[in-house]
Amino acid sequence: MAAEDFKVVDGLYYTKEHLWVKVDGDDATIGVTDYGQHQLGDVVYVELPEVGSEVEAGDKIASVESVKAAIDIYSPLTGKILSINEDLKEDPSLVNVDPYGDGWIAEIQMSDPNELEDLMTADDYRAYIQEVESEEEV
Repeated sequence: MAAEDFKVVDGLYYTKEHLWVKVDGDDATIGVTDYGQHQLGDVVYVELPEVGSEVEAGDKIASVESVKAAIDIYSPLTGKILSINEDLKEDPSLVNVDPYGDGWIAEIQMSDPNELEDLMTADDYRAYIQEVESEEEV
């Protein structure tokens, strides 16, 4: 698939680890991007963080296992875990089916909104996955 075949939602922030971040006031919802879930393949298990736990940007907050790989999810932001997507316990495939909607992983109350400046915009992320895809073709 070409980079432009993957859905990238404008208005969200993105990481090089293929996570998206949706900001609402001081709260940020985090999930795996369409490109990220495609790279993983069919998700079979998601280990979620503990509600109420304090995390630093770069801390492991979750694990995602698929038929192809298992990856750790690292928080792009510092803050407190407000909620987790309990639906993923019963149906981890939501990460594949609806990565920007029902497949979200956790919601964090940000303690430092300035960290958002370290994340990519939708346009930056589109360029990044295009770069990643072209490197894989070599």
